[in-house]
Amino acid sequence: MTHRSSHLPQRRGIIFILSAPSGAGKTTLYHELRKIYPEIRLSVSCTTRARRPGEVDGRDYRFISARQFRAMKAGGDFAEWANVHGNLYGTPCTPLDWSIRTGKDILLDIDVQGARKIKRRYPEAVSIFLQPPSLTELRRRLAARGTDGPEVIRRRLANAQGEMRQIIHYDYYVVNRDVKEAVCLLSSIVEAERAKVSRVTEWRIDPIRRSGGR
Repeated sequence: MTHRSSHLPQRRGIIFILSAPSGAGKTTLYHELRKIYPEIRLSVSCTTRARRPGEVDGRDYRFISARQFRAMKAGGDFAEWANVHGNLYGTPCTPLDWSIRTGKDILLDIDVQGARKIKRRYPEAVSIFLQPPSLTELRRRLAARGTDGPEVIRRRLANAQGEMRQIIHYDYYVVNRDVKEAVCLLSSIVEAERAKVSRVTEWRIDPIRRSGGR
């Protein structure tokens, strides 16, 4: 009988951070990446804003009161938090710590400010910036959505320029010219980071077995 030798290392889970300007195609790429790696969980943020039609508590956000949010913040329960237009948003530490400890990977969809805070707290997190091919193309995509007026588009483009200047603080960048190519590059990043020896906590190497006969 032939025995197959295998290397089955145990490793720490990876926090993947994905940031992008509005309209760069982040949601599309995330869903395509999940088709390849359905085991990568999406971090669910807490927020004090009202739930919108179609949103599900625990899937889109954890909808909590301002009092609950302040209590969690005071208790150090957030890896990062921000006040956006009067509403509070925060990334809970518990799912991140659990993922690292159990070897499960998790993805954070956060802006550049949040990414910076996460990297300070979790230096081994992998930050990826999704970039549009150009601001002209980004303007076209925003206009094609048909959800924003000219003034909103102008503001989004101005914000995008500021966000893109932060790309030097990220570990990787992906230019979303073509969805298939961008997903392929994201997949390569996942595979490379999973193969890092520095993440391994225990090696499992099958012993050599003697074959039958002399």
